Amino acid sequence: MKEFLSNLLDWIYKKRCYFCKNSKESVRMCSKCYEKMEHLPVNANRIIDGVNVFCAGSYSKELQKLIRGLKYHKQKDLAYFQAKFMYEYWQKLKQTGDFQVVPVPLHKKRLKKRKYNHMELVAEQFAYLTGYTTNFNLLKRVKDTKPQYKLSKKQREQNLHKAFKVNASEHIENKKILIIDDICTTGSTFEEIIRELKNNGFYDIICFATTTPF
Repeated sequence: MKEFLSNLLDWIYKKRCYFCKNSKESVRMCSKCYEKMEHLPVNANRIIDGVNVFCAGSYSKELQKLIRGLKYHKQKDLAYFQAKFMYEYWQKLKQTGDFQVVPVPLHKKRLKKRKYNHMELVAEQFAYLTGYTTNFNLLKRVKDTKPQYKLSKKQREQNLHKAFKVNASEHIENKKILIIDDICTTGSTFEEIIRELKNNGFYDIICFATTTPF
């Protein structure tokens, strides 16, 4: 009820910043709060089987709240700000070529419960900013995995084993694949996706997360 009333007031009057509650700019993330988020140095966070994995920012208070607000609290307007933050870092990488943006998929059970895939929303906004296209059909999550945050690296690898399946009929002509996710902790999710893509003949891949705790 509290969230409903807050959203109603936003609609009647002005949108309040989700972070500081200021309504001066009438946006869900004001410029002052946005500027508190910091980018990481411009280099690969890690390399998995020859694939560069980039992480845009450190896991700061504002970035944590942005990701959680979009992911768990239906703050869909925050997808733009997450995508913008990633885009600003992406520009510094000076990547060339045409990409298809592929968000890490949710299993159908989790999607049914949550009603939307937050990373699809980010992918749409990121594609708008970059001029790339999105591809939500290339990759599917076929295993209902456990939440990763309490698992060790070994447990994560076991949890994610054969969790994804590539739709090999998808035609990616002269396009690179950009896999995006919100958080890269041990890299196990990206590692499993990279393995599945390469097993199906897709090799021109970059992985890109919004943030990493490390």
